Amino acid sequence: QMSNGSSITQFLLLAFTDTRELQLLTFWLFLGIYLAALLGNGLIITAVACDHHLHTPMYFFLLNLALVDLGSISTTLPKAVANSLWDNRAISYPGCAAQLFMLVFFILAELYLLTVMAYDRYVAICKPLHYGTLLGSRACAHMAAAAWGSAFLHAVLHTANTFSLPLCRGNALDQFFCEIPQILKLSCSDSYLREVGLIVFGGCLGLGCFVFLVVSYVQIFRAVLRIPSEQGRHKAFSTCLPHMAVVSLFVSTGMFAYLKPPSISSPVLNLVVSFLYSVIPPAVNPLIYSMRNQELKDAL
Repeated sequence: QMSNGSSITQFLLLAFTDTRELQLLTFWLFLGIYLAALLGNGLIITAVACDHHLHTPMYFFLLNLALVDLGSISTTLPKAVANSLWDNRAISYPGCAAQLFMLVFFILAELYLLTVMAYDRYVAICKPLHYGTLLGSRACAHMAAAAWGSAFLHAVLHTANTFSLPLCRGNALDQFFCEIPQILKLSCSDSYLREVGLIVFGGCLGLGCFVFLVVSYVQIFRAVLRIPSEQGRHKAFSTCLPHMAVVSLFVSTGMFAYLKPPSISSPVLNLVVSFLYSVIPPAVNPLIYSMRNQELKDAL
């Protein structure tokens, strides 16, 4: 038992398995996913940065998304890979705080950027004549800066609030990385309700972004249905539907991870849900956003 947070020097992360063979299998699986995400997002960043034909609002936001995805997956997977290889569960107190800050920062930045990207596609398809006016270079820079800046402020707020709580219920986390709900479980003070309030506020903000995304895509689908060419409709749907699927998975699992009641929490459920919102989107976004994109293929 710990009397307060200052006596904790490290946290123990969730072990995937106690069997050495399965630990090594987990190591190779996570390493493969991480390298694939690095390669995919790195190629998008390189292509957009180096090809002047891709210096447009859509690719500017895609470059920002690839940077966020690189940061997001680099926050969680390298530590998990190292822990699986060395059969180690420990993460230092400062390391846990840094990991939590970076994760909240990149996850929120991704949500805000996906919202901005939906707006970009809505204007491009539904209001093409106003595209140059509404999404000029200055407007794009302001929207991207707002996404990064607001994510940074929220991350500072959540991290400071979480690690100011007294912790007295051990130091074992039911998660393979440092996550706010898991640290709140260790708190022995009613002041944790402040952070719960912040999470609920963040959940409402996330829900608002998701509603905006859905409305934007509904408007896009309505515009697409008016395209006379069946091939054009098929191309638009095959591009938009995967985007919507990944966004829905990301938002729904992220909100569930942070807003679910403790009564339905279990290590396996926590692991699956966190994997779906923190690992899958950064790994599959490069495929989703480049698979049907001929301009990006040509640039690569």
